[in-house]
Amino acid sequence: MRLLTGASSDGQSFQFVPQSITSFGPTVLVEGCDPSRSISWIHAWTVTDGIITQVREYFNSSLTVTRLGDPTDSPSSSASPLYHCPSIWESSLSNQVGKSVPGLVLAI
Repeated sequence: MRLLTGASSDGQSFQFVPQSITSFGPTVLVEGCDPSRSISWIHAWTVTDGIITQVREYFNSSLTVTRLGDPTDSPSSSASPLYHCPSIWESSLSNQVGKSVPGLVLAI
């Protein structure tokens, strides 16, 4: 944590250098990595009227973004509606850190 916030006392610092920026409506995804430290990161920003109103931060994770669709008619045997959630973006840098990372899904 000290390294990421710049409070490290040993002179090391961490710089967030974006390697890709993608947007889907009000959601902006920024991805980067530092292979020398085995760190990959993804920021998911929600932007409203030009202002960042929410930030989600993922470190050393593989992220898949899906679009939450309208519920379809569910079979009569099921009480819950079925949703179609197509994948619209997948992180690409998590495999560059040289270790296995957890996979997460963000539905927007």
